[in-house]
Amino acid sequence: MPYVYTTMQSPVGELTLVGRGERLAAILWENDKPTRVRLGEMSPDPDSAVLQETERQLNEYFAGKRKQFEIELDFTGTDFQKRVWAALLTIPFGETRSYSEIALQLGDIKAVRAVGAANGKNPISIIAPCHRVIGASGELTGFAGGLKAKELLLTLEGAHALHNKPGTAVPQKRRSKLPDPNQGLLFAD
Repeated sequence: MPYVYTTMQSPVGELTLVGRGERLAAILWENDKPTRVRLGEMSPDPDSAVLQETERQLNEYFAGKRKQFEIELDFTGTDFQKRVWAALLTIPFGETRSYSEIALQLGDIKAVRAVGAANGKNPISIIAPCHRVIGASGELTGFAGGLKAKELLLTLEGAHALHNKPGTAVPQKRRSKLPDPNQGLLFAD
């Protein structure tokens, strides 16, 4: 099934919304590296129902009127990447997790670097909230959309104290108890 796309303006820059069939396949950043998310050939389709609905829900999110998305997702990646992306979907609005907490949720604390790599390849930014994953010290760490975009998204969600310098945020809302490792594995085989 072919990929279709449209673009939208947002507070974090121009976003490219990509769909396949009735599902959202990607939200790409304005200055995204072409090799970060590999989807194949795409054709423009601003009339795609899933892309129009995604844009509507994103606009509500940016306006502070939406905390959860109701979009069918089409993740393309390895089984491990899909498990990481499913874990991202379990991080509540306004909360953050560290890479090690995600690895622990997946049942392998030694997979911290692999979790970081999978997080960096997340094709559906914002909706699969990779921006909610921070360094163990509470610092904002690498983000495909840039640290300013990550900080804006977290601030929008009230997830950390306002500060002057990107990369130094200390989260306010952290969950002390980790979720069950089997919870949220929407894409498990």
